[in-house]
Amino acid sequence: MSPRLGSYDEVAETVAAKAREFASRRRAIEELQLGLASGRILARPLHADRDLPPFDRSTRDGYACRAAEAAAHQSLRIVGSIRAGEAHASRGPLPRGAAWEIMTGAPVPEGADAVVMLEHVEVAGGNIRLAESRGVEAGENIVPRGAEARRGDEVLFPGTRLAPPQIALAASCGYAAVPVFARPRVAILTTGDELVPVEAPPGPAQIRNSNAPMLAALVTAAGGKPVLLPKAADDAEALDMAIGRAEKADLFVVSGGVSAGKFDLVEEALARAGAIFHFTGARIQPGKPAVFGELLRGAAEDDPPGGNRRIQPFFGLPGNPVSSAATFLLFVTPVLAALAGASEPGPRFGLARLARDCKGKADLTRFVPAHCTFGGTAGELPQVAAIPTQGSGDLAAFSRANCFLVVPEGVLKLHADEVVRILLF
Repeated sequence: MSPRLGSYDEVAETVAAKAREFASRRRAIEELQLGLASGRILARPLHADRDLPPFDRSTRDGYACRAAEAAAHQSLRIVGSIRAGEAHASRGPLPRGAAWEIMTGAPVPEGADAVVMLEHVEVAGGNIRLAESRGVEAGENIVPRGAEARRGDEVLFPGTRLAPPQIALAASCGYAAVPVFARPRVAILTTGDELVPVEAPPGPAQIRNSNAPMLAALVTAAGGKPVLLPKAADDAEALDMAIGRAEKADLFVVSGGVSAGKFDLVEEALARAGAIFHFTGARIQPGKPAVFGELLRGAAEDDPPGGNRRIQPFFGLPGNPVSSAATFLLFVTPVLAALAGASEPGPRFGLARLARDCKGKADLTRFVPAHCTFGGTAGELPQVAAIPTQGSGDLAAFSRANCFLVVPEGVLKLHADEVVRILLF
């Protein structure tokens, strides 16, 4: 283990490189009903089962016509109407000098090459005329058949995280169920003699175990399946047993016991279990003592008998909850996303404009709990401000945060109105 602490950029690249290795692992695949697939990672490509759109589609309420006739401001007689879901084939092509009333989403009749908007025409005596101040060109307000995709085209790719737009596209292509990767199992171990279960009344020197449910929520949001292990005491034997219980998981996350104190025994326990350490600290605040490495484990539960031993990535996160959350988002998220099969592993950063000054440090990258006002004025960056806090254990302050403000290493102060990076939850 090297005593030198890497910068945030250095350790982030170490994590990213290992995540790229994990991305090639074999994963179990399951079929999931489309309504339950939000947030899951697509395992196989999805194809269009017909042209999209399957007909020339109107994008406006108005009148289907020939653009040349309408642009000449001719009077066009209304010979019919068509609404979304109604076929027009039995009616024949659009006659010369005529128009069809048409609704948004309806198929454009044969012979029409434009749709003029309802509010751009004058209607009188069963005829329409394009207003003198308006023009129209061929193709206007029409999406041609197959413009979005052709039958057989691959429309969604493996590794895509399924969000509402992808769910809608899959539904439009007839997929009532989709193939997704099974969620990686993430064993979560919290350590510390001071911790008691959430439902238990704490003693005078005890605190409730807030990290376990917080990390479980972070795992779920990142696409994993949390497996909560019993809390481990600050004792070598207890830690050895707990590390053994995590053997079947795809990823192992330990919270607490990774600092340099007398009772911070997690690194030693991991070393006894044969850990290979990729880093044992980083020049960041909070989260400086974070640990990343790999353990050699036995075959997974779903592997065939006699399966090869496998590498299990692990993270040791600081016990303070803000530190634990920050290091999870920065380091655990990209590895977990790679294990889940996602093509975009993260972490997710954005830009915002700083509302008030924020201090930095010469030798650390700071990740400061902050609140960003995302619903700002159109055309302007959102506003972000650091939240006053009593430190990395201040859950009351952290509960008011929706991001971390990034203060780069070597920057002693960020000034109000600067454009800054934020780490998104």
